[in-house]
Amino acid sequence: MGNGNNGFSEAGLHRLREVLTRHVDSGKIPGLVALVSRGEETHVEAIGTMRHDGGTPMHRDTIFRMASTTKPVAMAAAMILLDECRLRLDEPIDHWLPELADRQVLKRPDGPLDDTVPARRPITVRDLLTSTFGLGMDMTAMGSPMMGALFERGVYGQEDGWLLPAPEPDEWMRRLGTLPLMYQPGEQWQYNISNDVLGVLVARVTGQSFETFLRERIFDPLGMKDTGFHVPADKIDRLPPLYAPDPQTGQFKVEDAAEGGHHSKPPAFPSGGGGLDSTVDDYHAYFRMLLNHGMHGPQRILSRPAVELMTTNRLAPEQLAAREALARSLVHLSHGLGQQGGWGFGMTVRTYRGDFAPIGQFGWDGGSGTTTYADPHNQLVGILLTQTGMTTPDSARAINDFWTTLYQAIDD
Repeated sequence: MGNGNNGFSEAGLHRLREVLTRHVDSGKIPGLVALVSRGEETHVEAIGTMRHDGGTPMHRDTIFRMASTTKPVAMAAAMILLDECRLRLDEPIDHWLPELADRQVLKRPDGPLDDTVPARRPITVRDLLTSTFGLGMDMTAMGSPMMGALFERGVYGQEDGWLLPAPEPDEWMRRLGTLPLMYQPGEQWQYNISNDVLGVLVARVTGQSFETFLRERIFDPLGMKDTGFHVPADKIDRLPPLYAPDPQTGQFKVEDAAEGGHHSKPPAFPSGGGGLDSTVDDYHAYFRMLLNHGMHGPQRILSRPAVELMTTNRLAPEQLAAREALARSLVHLSHGLGQQGGWGFGMTVRTYRGDFAPIGQFGWDGGSGTTTYADPHNQLVGILLTQTGMTTPDSARAINDFWTTLYQAIDD
Protein backbone atom coordinates (compact mmCIF):
# COMPACT_ATOMS: atom_id res chain seq x y z
CA MET A 1 0.00 0.00 0.00
CA GLY A 2 1.94 3.03 -1.17
CA ASN A 3 1.34 6.74 -1.43
CA GLY A 4 -0.55 6.45 -4.71
CA ASN A 5 -3.57 8.33 -6.00
CA ASN A 6 -5.88 6.20 -3.86
CA GLY A 7 -4.72 8.03 -0.79
CA PHE A 8 -3.73 5.55 1.97
CA SER A 9 -0.26 6.04 3.39
CA GLU A 10 1.97 3.15 4.44
CA ALA A 11 2.55 4.86 7.79
CA GLY A 12 -1.17 5.40 8.33
CA LEU A 13 -2.07 1.78 7.62
CA HIS A 14 0.74 0.64 9.90
CA ARG A 15 -0.68 2.84 12.67
CA LEU A 16 -4.14 1.39 12.04
CA ARG A 17 -2.82 -2.14 12.50
CA GLU A 18 -0.88 -1.12 15.61
CA VAL A 19 -3.95 0.43 17.24
CA LEU A 20 -6.21 -2.55 16.47
CA THR A 21 -3.53 -4.99 17.65
CA ARG A 22 -3.31 -3.06 20.92
CA HIS A 23 -7.01 -3.65 21.55
CA VAL A 24 -6.61 -7.39 20.98
CA ASP A 25 -3.42 -7.57 23.02
CA SER A 26 -5.26 -5.93 25.92
CA GLY A 27 -7.18 -9.19 26.32
CA LYS A 28 -10.51 -7.39 26.19
CA ILE A 29 -11.30 -8.22 22.55
CA PRO A 30 -10.39 -11.75 21.43
CA GLY A 31 -10.20 -10.88 17.75
CA LEU A 32 -11.40 -8.67 14.95
CA VAL A 33 -11.45 -8.23 11.19
CA ALA A 34 -11.17 -4.79 9.58
CA LEU A 35 -11.49 -3.70 5.97
CA VAL A 36 -10.73 -0.24 4.59
CA SER A 37 -11.02 0.75 0.96
CA ARG A 38 -10.53 3.87 -1.08
CA GLY A 39 -10.80 3.97 -4.85
CA GLU A 40 -9.30 0.72 -6.16
CA GLU A 41 -7.32 0.02 -3.00
CA THR A 42 -8.57 -2.39 -0.32
CA HIS A 43 -6.71 -3.30 2.86
CA VAL A 44 -7.78 -6.02 5.33
CA GLU A 45 -6.54 -6.82 8.83
CA ALA A 46 -7.49 -10.05 10.65
CA ILE A 47 -6.10 -9.99 14.21
CA GLY A 48 -6.51 -12.30 17.18
CA THR A 49 -8.61 -15.41 17.62
CA MET A 50 -12.24 -16.44 17.37
CA ARG A 51 -12.41 -17.44 21.03
CA HIS A 52 -11.24 -15.55 24.09
CA ASP A 53 -9.09 -18.51 25.16
CA GLY A 54 -7.25 -18.73 21.84
CA GLY A 55 -7.47 -21.39 19.16
CA THR A 56 -8.64 -20.66 15.62
CA PRO A 57 -7.32 -17.32 14.36
CA MET A 58 -9.51 -14.68 12.80
CA HIS A 59 -9.61 -14.79 9.00
CA ARG A 60 -10.80 -12.45 6.30
CA ASP A 61 -13.84 -14.70 5.70
CA THR A 62 -14.85 -15.01 9.38
CA ILE A 63 -18.61 -14.56 9.68
CA PHE A 64 -19.98 -12.14 12.28
CA ARG A 65 -23.40 -11.35 13.73
CA MET A 66 -23.96 -7.89 12.29
CA ALA A 67 -26.54 -6.80 14.90
CA SER A 68 -27.83 -3.30 14.08
CA THR A 69 -25.45 -2.93 11.15
CA THR A 70 -28.12 -5.13 9.55
CA LYS A 71 -30.31 -2.05 9.15
CA PRO A 72 -28.56 -0.27 6.24
CA VAL A 73 -28.46 -3.52 4.20
CA ALA A 74 -31.96 -4.79 4.93
CA MET A 75 -33.36 -1.36 3.98
CA ALA A 76 -32.41 -2.02 0.34
CA ALA A 77 -35.36 -4.38 -0.05
CA ALA A 78 -37.85 -1.59 0.61
CA MET A 79 -35.94 0.75 -1.72
CA ILE A 80 -36.32 -1.73 -4.58
CA LEU A 81 -40.08 -1.76 -4.00
CA LEU A 82 -40.09 2.04 -4.14
CA ASP A 83 -38.08 1.95 -7.38
CA GLU A 84 -40.63 -0.44 -8.87
CA CYS A 85 -43.65 1.57 -7.63
CA ARG A 86 -44.85 -1.39 -5.59
CA LEU A 87 -44.63 0.92 -2.57
CA ARG A 88 -45.13 4.69 -2.40
CA LEU A 89 -43.53 6.95 0.18
CA ASP A 90 -46.62 8.65 1.58
CA GLU A 91 -49.07 5.80 1.13
CA PRO A 92 -50.70 4.36 4.27
CA ILE A 93 -49.57 0.85 5.15
CA ASP A 94 -53.01 -0.29 6.33
CA HIS A 95 -53.63 -2.51 3.28
CA TRP A 96 -50.46 -4.53 3.84
CA LEU A 97 -50.22 -4.28 7.63
CA PRO A 98 -53.81 -4.13 8.92
CA GLU A 99 -52.51 -4.90 12.42
CA LEU A 100 -51.22 -1.30 12.52
CA ALA A 101 -54.40 0.37 11.24
CA ASP A 102 -56.57 2.61 13.44
CA ARG A 103 -53.91 3.19 16.08
CA GLN A 104 -54.30 4.60 19.55
CA VAL A 105 -51.45 6.80 20.81
CA LEU A 106 -50.27 7.24 24.41
CA LYS A 107 -50.95 10.65 25.87
CA ARG A 108 -47.46 10.43 27.38
CA PRO A 109 -44.71 8.14 26.02
CA ASP A 110 -44.04 6.84 29.54
CA GLY A 111 -47.70 6.75 30.53
CA PRO A 112 -50.09 3.83 31.17
CA LEU A 113 -51.08 1.81 28.10
CA ASP A 114 -54.78 2.61 28.46
CA ASP A 115 -54.31 6.41 28.58
CA THR A 116 -54.53 7.12 24.86
CA VAL A 117 -55.95 9.28 22.11
CA PRO A 118 -56.68 8.28 18.50
CA ALA A 119 -53.88 8.63 15.96
CA ARG A 120 -54.27 11.77 13.87
CA ARG A 121 -53.53 9.89 10.64
CA PRO A 122 -52.50 6.44 9.38
CA ILE A 123 -48.90 5.21 9.43
CA THR A 124 -47.21 5.64 6.04
CA VAL A 125 -44.34 3.90 4.28
CA ARG A 126 -42.22 7.00 4.87
CA ASP A 127 -42.84 6.76 8.62
CA LEU A 128 -41.38 3.24 8.63
CA LEU A 129 -38.43 4.19 6.43
CA THR A 130 -37.45 7.09 8.68
CA SER A 131 -38.12 5.28 11.99
CA THR A 132 -40.87 7.76 12.87
CA PHE A 133 -43.97 5.55 12.81
CA GLY A 134 -44.59 5.94 16.54
CA LEU A 135 -42.94 2.98 18.28
CA GLY A 136 -39.33 2.23 19.18
CA MET A 137 -37.00 0.61 21.66
CA ASP A 138 -35.76 2.84 24.45
CA MET A 139 -33.30 0.86 26.54
CA THR A 140 -32.94 3.82 28.89
CA ALA A 141 -36.61 3.60 29.90
CA MET A 142 -36.96 -0.10 30.69
CA GLY A 143 -39.26 0.72 33.60
CA SER A 144 -41.91 2.35 31.42
CA PRO A 145 -45.18 0.52 30.75
CA MET A 146 -44.48 0.33 27.01
CA MET A 147 -41.01 -1.18 27.36
CA GLY A 148 -42.38 -3.65 29.87
CA ALA A 149 -45.20 -4.61 27.52
CA LEU A 150 -42.85 -5.18 24.57
CA PHE A 151 -41.03 -7.85 26.57
CA GLU A 152 -44.01 -9.25 28.49
CA ARG A 153 -45.96 -9.85 25.26
CA GLY A 154 -42.96 -11.39 23.55
CA VAL A 155 -42.59 -8.74 20.86
CA TYR A 156 -38.95 -8.64 21.89
CA GLY A 157 -36.89 -10.88 24.11
CA GLN A 158 -36.79 -14.64 24.42
CA GLU A 159 -36.64 -16.87 27.48
CA ASP A 160 -32.86 -16.85 27.42
CA GLY A 161 -32.71 -13.05 27.09
CA TRP A 162 -31.96 -12.93 23.35
CA LEU A 163 -33.34 -9.63 22.06
CA LEU A 164 -34.29 -10.46 18.46
CA PRO A 165 -37.97 -11.29 17.76
CA ALA A 166 -38.86 -14.95 18.32
CA PRO A 167 -42.40 -15.42 16.85
CA GLU A 168 -43.01 -15.89 13.14
CA PRO A 169 -43.90 -12.61 11.36
CA ASP A 170 -47.71 -12.82 11.39
CA GLU A 171 -47.80 -13.65 15.11
CA TRP A 172 -45.22 -10.94 15.80
CA MET A 173 -47.40 -8.39 14.02
CA ARG A 174 -50.46 -9.57 15.93
CA ARG A 175 -48.66 -8.97 19.23
CA LEU A 176 -47.37 -5.59 18.08
CA GLY A 177 -50.90 -4.64 17.06
CA THR A 178 -52.14 -5.07 20.63
CA LEU A 179 -50.05 -2.08 21.71
CA PRO A 180 -50.69 1.62 21.26
CA LEU A 181 -48.10 3.91 19.68
CA MET A 182 -45.85 6.04 21.87
CA TYR A 183 -45.96 9.04 19.52
CA GLN A 184 -48.18 10.22 16.71
CA PRO A 185 -47.16 8.83 13.28
CA GLY A 186 -44.40 10.95 11.77
CA GLU A 187 -43.75 12.87 14.98
CA GLN A 188 -40.63 11.43 16.64
CA TRP A 189 -37.59 9.37 15.61
CA GLN A 190 -37.42 6.09 17.54
CA TYR A 191 -35.12 3.15 17.27
CA ASN A 192 -35.32 -0.33 15.76
CA ILE A 193 -38.95 -1.54 15.68
CA SER A 194 -39.66 0.10 12.32
CA ASN A 195 -36.86 -1.95 10.71
CA ASP A 196 -38.50 -5.19 11.79
CA VAL A 197 -41.91 -4.01 10.60
CA LEU A 198 -40.37 -3.19 7.20
CA GLY A 199 -39.22 -6.79 6.82
CA VAL A 200 -42.81 -7.98 7.27
CA LEU A 201 -44.03 -5.32 4.83
CA VAL A 202 -41.55 -6.43 2.16
CA ALA A 203 -42.60 -10.07 2.56
CA ARG A 204 -46.30 -9.26 2.24
CA VAL A 205 -45.88 -6.98 -0.77
CA THR A 206 -43.65 -9.44 -2.65
CA GLY A 207 -45.24 -12.72 -1.57
CA GLN A 208 -41.74 -14.00 -0.72
CA SER A 209 -39.92 -14.37 2.55
CA PHE A 210 -37.88 -11.31 3.48
CA GLU A 211 -34.64 -13.26 3.16
CA THR A 212 -35.56 -14.75 -0.23
CA PHE A 213 -36.26 -11.31 -1.65
CA LEU A 214 -33.04 -9.89 -0.23
CA ARG A 215 -31.06 -12.82 -1.61
CA GLU A 216 -32.52 -12.60 -5.10
CA ARG A 217 -32.32 -8.83 -5.44
CA ILE A 218 -29.35 -7.80 -3.26
CA PHE A 219 -27.15 -10.61 -1.94
CA ASP A 220 -26.76 -12.73 -5.09
CA PRO A 221 -26.29 -9.82 -7.55
CA LEU A 222 -23.60 -8.32 -5.26
CA GLY A 223 -21.88 -11.66 -4.66
CA MET A 224 -22.69 -11.55 -0.93
CA LYS A 225 -22.36 -15.32 -0.64
CA ASP A 226 -21.85 -15.39 3.13
CA THR A 227 -24.72 -13.07 4.12
CA GLY A 228 -28.01 -14.31 5.53
CA PHE A 229 -30.14 -14.63 8.65
CA HIS A 230 -28.31 -17.76 9.82
CA VAL A 231 -25.01 -19.54 9.23
CA PRO A 232 -25.44 -22.96 7.55
CA ALA A 233 -23.74 -26.03 9.00
CA ASP A 234 -20.98 -26.10 6.39
CA LYS A 235 -19.91 -22.58 7.42
CA ILE A 236 -20.56 -22.67 11.17
CA ASP A 237 -16.85 -23.17 11.90
CA ARG A 238 -16.32 -19.63 10.57
CA LEU A 239 -18.71 -18.09 13.15
CA PRO A 240 -17.15 -17.14 16.51
CA PRO A 241 -19.14 -17.14 19.72
CA LEU A 242 -20.66 -13.80 20.65
CA TYR A 243 -19.39 -12.51 23.98
CA ALA A 244 -21.15 -10.18 26.39
CA PRO A 245 -18.45 -9.32 28.94
CA ASP A 246 -19.59 -8.80 32.51
CA PRO A 247 -20.03 -5.02 33.01
CA GLN A 248 -18.42 -5.14 36.45
CA THR A 249 -15.58 -7.63 36.03
CA GLY A 250 -15.05 -7.74 32.25
CA GLN A 251 -15.14 -11.54 32.41
CA PHE A 252 -16.12 -13.09 29.08
CA LYS A 253 -19.59 -14.61 28.95
CA VAL A 254 -20.94 -16.37 25.87
CA GLU A 255 -24.07 -14.51 24.79
CA ASP A 256 -24.60 -16.73 21.76
CA ALA A 257 -22.69 -19.90 20.88
CA ALA A 258 -21.83 -20.81 17.32
CA GLU A 259 -22.94 -24.46 17.16
CA GLY A 260 -26.47 -24.71 18.51
CA GLY A 261 -26.81 -20.94 18.99
CA HIS A 262 -29.43 -18.55 17.68
CA HIS A 263 -27.60 -18.05 14.37
CA SER A 264 -27.04 -21.76 13.65
CA LYS A 265 -30.53 -22.30 12.24
CA PRO A 266 -33.04 -20.26 10.22
CA PRO A 267 -34.96 -17.95 12.56
CA ALA A 268 -38.74 -17.87 12.68
CA PHE A 269 -38.45 -14.08 12.29
CA PRO A 270 -35.78 -12.69 9.92
CA SER A 271 -34.96 -9.44 11.70
CA GLY A 272 -34.27 -6.42 9.51
CA GLY A 273 -33.31 -4.61 12.68
CA GLY A 274 -30.47 -6.87 13.73
CA GLY A 275 -30.51 -10.42 12.36
CA LEU A 276 -27.96 -10.63 9.54
CA ASP A 277 -24.67 -12.53 9.57
CA SER A 278 -21.96 -11.44 7.14
CA THR A 279 -18.29 -10.83 6.34
CA VAL A 280 -16.18 -7.74 5.67
CA ASP A 281 -16.06 -8.49 1.92
CA ASP A 282 -19.81 -8.95 1.60
CA TYR A 283 -20.52 -5.69 3.41
CA HIS A 284 -17.85 -3.94 1.39
CA ALA A 285 -19.63 -4.95 -1.82
CA TYR A 286 -22.88 -3.45 -0.52
CA PHE A 287 -21.46 -0.15 0.73
CA ARG A 288 -19.30 0.25 -2.37
CA MET A 289 -22.51 -0.14 -4.41
CA LEU A 290 -24.04 2.72 -2.42
CA LEU A 291 -20.95 4.88 -3.09
CA ASN A 292 -21.35 4.03 -6.77
CA HIS A 293 -24.90 5.46 -6.76
CA GLY A 294 -26.54 2.02 -6.96
CA MET A 295 -24.25 0.40 -9.52
CA HIS A 296 -22.28 -2.82 -9.09
CA GLY A 297 -20.01 -3.04 -12.10
CA PRO A 298 -22.34 -2.82 -15.11
CA GLN A 299 -25.38 -3.88 -13.09
CA ARG A 300 -27.79 -1.47 -11.44
CA ILE A 301 -28.98 -2.66 -8.03
CA LEU A 302 -30.76 0.52 -6.83
CA SER A 303 -31.62 3.74 -8.63
CA ARG A 304 -29.48 6.77 -7.94
CA PRO A 305 -32.44 8.64 -6.32
CA ALA A 306 -33.12 5.63 -4.04
CA VAL A 307 -29.51 5.67 -2.82
CA GLU A 308 -29.66 9.43 -2.31
CA LEU A 309 -32.83 9.08 -0.24
CA MET A 310 -31.21 6.41 1.92
CA THR A 311 -27.94 8.23 2.48
CA THR A 312 -28.99 11.83 3.13
CA ASN A 313 -30.81 13.23 6.15
CA ARG A 314 -34.57 12.63 6.01
CA LEU A 315 -35.56 14.06 9.39
CA ALA A 316 -37.35 17.39 9.75
CA PRO A 317 -35.58 20.02 11.87
CA GLU A 318 -37.64 19.34 15.00
CA GLN A 319 -37.07 15.57 14.67
CA LEU A 320 -33.37 16.15 14.09
CA ALA A 321 -33.08 18.34 17.18
CA ALA A 322 -34.76 15.69 19.34
CA ARG A 323 -32.51 12.92 18.01
CA GLU A 324 -29.35 14.96 18.53
CA ALA A 325 -30.43 15.83 22.08
CA LEU A 326 -31.04 12.14 22.80
CA ALA A 327 -27.59 11.19 21.47
CA ARG A 328 -25.87 13.82 23.60
CA SER A 329 -27.69 12.77 26.74
CA LEU A 330 -26.90 9.07 26.20
CA VAL A 331 -23.21 9.44 25.32
CA HIS A 332 -22.21 7.57 28.47
CA LEU A 333 -24.51 4.64 27.74
CA SER A 334 -23.53 4.36 24.07
CA HIS A 335 -19.85 4.48 25.00
CA GLY A 336 -19.34 7.51 22.79
CA LEU A 337 -21.03 6.14 19.66
CA GLY A 338 -24.14 7.46 17.94
CA GLN A 339 -23.57 11.22 17.78
CA GLN A 340 -23.69 11.78 14.04
CA GLY A 341 -26.69 14.06 13.61
CA GLY A 342 -29.11 13.01 10.91
CA TRP A 343 -30.88 9.85 9.83
CA GLY A 344 -31.63 8.66 6.33
CA PHE A 345 -33.39 5.36 5.62
CA GLY A 346 -31.97 2.63 7.86
CA MET A 347 -28.76 4.45 8.73
CA THR A 348 -27.30 7.55 10.26
CA VAL A 349 -25.99 10.43 8.14
CA ARG A 350 -23.48 12.93 9.52
CA THR A 351 -24.93 16.44 9.41
CA TYR A 352 -22.14 18.16 11.34
CA ARG A 353 -18.41 17.69 11.82
CA GLY A 354 -18.19 16.26 15.32
CA ASP A 355 -15.10 14.06 15.01
CA PHE A 356 -12.64 12.90 12.34
CA ALA A 357 -15.36 11.93 9.84
CA PRO A 358 -16.77 14.55 7.43
CA ILE A 359 -20.35 15.63 6.84
CA GLY A 360 -22.11 13.16 4.55
CA GLN A 361 -20.60 9.96 5.96
CA PHE A 362 -23.34 7.30 6.30
CA GLY A 363 -23.69 3.89 7.95
CA TRP A 364 -24.31 2.45 11.41
CA ASP A 365 -22.93 0.49 14.35
CA GLY A 366 -24.05 -2.75 16.01
CA GLY A 367 -24.30 -3.83 19.61
CA SER A 368 -22.24 -6.96 18.86
CA GLY A 369 -19.21 -4.73 18.28
CA THR A 370 -19.60 -3.96 14.57
CA THR A 371 -19.36 -0.77 12.51
CA THR A 372 -19.73 0.00 8.81
CA TYR A 373 -19.70 3.43 7.17
CA ALA A 374 -19.08 4.91 3.75
CA ASP A 375 -17.77 8.40 3.03
CA PRO A 376 -18.70 9.93 -0.35
CA HIS A 377 -16.30 12.87 0.06
CA ASN A 378 -13.27 10.60 0.41
CA GLN A 379 -14.76 7.66 -1.56
CA LEU A 380 -13.94 5.52 1.45
CA VAL A 381 -15.51 2.46 3.09
CA GLY A 382 -14.53 1.28 6.57
CA ILE A 383 -15.70 -1.92 8.28
CA LEU A 384 -14.67 -3.26 11.68
CA LEU A 385 -16.19 -6.49 12.99
CA THR A 386 -15.67 -7.98 16.46
CA GLN A 387 -17.51 -10.62 18.48
CA THR A 388 -17.50 -8.55 21.68
CA GLY A 389 -20.84 -7.03 22.63
CA MET A 390 -21.16 -3.54 24.07
CA THR A 391 -21.96 -4.60 27.62
CA THR A 392 -18.57 -2.99 28.31
CA PRO A 393 -17.02 -0.05 26.44
CA ASP A 394 -14.18 -2.12 24.97
CA SER A 395 -15.52 -2.80 21.48
CA ALA A 396 -16.87 0.76 21.24
CA ARG A 397 -13.42 2.10 22.06
CA ALA A 398 -11.94 -0.11 19.34
CA ILE A 399 -14.53 1.24 16.90
CA ASN A 400 -13.72 4.83 17.86
CA ASP A 401 -9.99 4.25 17.45
CA PHE A 402 -10.51 2.43 14.16
CA TRP A 403 -12.21 5.47 12.62
CA THR A 404 -9.71 7.91 14.07
CA THR A 405 -6.72 6.02 12.69
CA LEU A 406 -8.45 5.29 9.38
CA TYR A 407 -8.96 8.99 8.71
CA GLN A 408 -5.37 9.66 9.72
CA ALA A 409 -4.29 7.11 7.08
CA ILE A 410 -5.75 9.20 4.24
CA ASP A 411 -2.85 10.76 2.34
CA ASP A 412 -3.81 13.11 -0.50
